[in-house]
Amino acid sequence: CSRPQKVCLCPFLPIHPLKVSTCLYIIQHPAEESRVLRTVPLLAACLPPDKCKILIGRRFSEDRYPELATVCRNPSTLILYPGAEATNLEEVTLGSSSPPIMIIIDGTWSQAKDIFYKNSLFRLPKQVQLKTNISSQYVIRTQPTNTCLSTLECAAVALTIMEKNKSIQETILRPLQALCSFQLQHGAQIHHSKEHLLKNGLYDKPMPKNKRKLRRMELLVNNVKI
Repeated sequence: CSRPQKVCLCPFLPIHPLKVSTCLYIIQHPAEESRVLRTVPLLAACLPPDKCKILIGRRFSEDRYPELATVCRNPSTLILYPGAEATNLEEVTLGSSSPPIMIIIDGTWSQAKDIFYKNSLFRLPKQVQLKTNISSQYVIRTQPTNTCLSTLECAAVALTIMEKNKSIQETILRPLQALCSFQLQHGAQIHHSKEHLLKNGLYDKPMPKNKRKLRRMELLVNNVKI
């Protein structure tokens, strides 16, 4: 895990990479590379190298990323991004002719939105979303709502569904739980979601002057999906 011995996460990683048929393509915003407490390295440590491929960037053209273009045109490929056009992953019938592929965008919600809408390749795969009410265990980083999940958590839930194996979620979440526990023991604070802070009158930052951002705040308070 490349962490100091006192906070080493290796004991919480699987001894051997998980055996999965699904291949994940993580599209990572460049800003995530510099974050100390990012979750994608933990995800990669749980899976075989050929089942978790990480591409870093903002723009992905067919000329520069021919392999990704081929993946996006593959009928077995899904892209995990919530929205009106997305189908609940639990309701998707996976074909048996070739191993499934899932694309997950790694970044803040605004970064993920920018990547999704400004890259036409990502409109080619079938768009899916997770229908889950579980709360994020990534409590050392602020999320927009209580049910917004980190990239690792999204991958854990998605793989559990696609592989039909409930133990996958538990195995992948174990190092995340240990990471958060270590950080809290060493002075980190629990980060409640913006939704929680707003509803409980605990949001201590100035409210945005931009009407669109202010409207997004109002939607969070009223439990409206954005």
